[in-house]
Amino acid sequence: MSDLKQNDNQINIELPEDVAEGTYSNLAIISHSPQEFVVDFIRILPNIPKAKVKSRILLTPEHAKRFMKALAENVKKYEQQFGTINDKEQPMMPMNFGPTAQA
Repeated sequence: MSDLKQNDNQINIELPEDVAEGTYSNLAIISHSPQEFVVDFIRILPNIPKAKVKSRILLTPEHAKRFMKALAENVKKYEQQFGTINDKEQPMMPMNFGPTAQA
């Protein structure tokens, strides 16, 4: 049961322990339809030719746009505090990082 309550424009949001730990992702694939945006967060590891989607988030187009603006605002605040993020263009990450080790 969710602990999401809305009283007088205040929302109480519960963060369960397993979600609070977070999930590491080093690749995101974004797709969309007329009704929704789908963001798949993936973790790719060296020398492992297969990667799994670790989390999938579905957003309405309106929410996707609000999320984009909020993320841009947070990146700006981050750079003001910690300096410019190096965003030089990287080549597309190969799905196979090289020979697979065998035991």
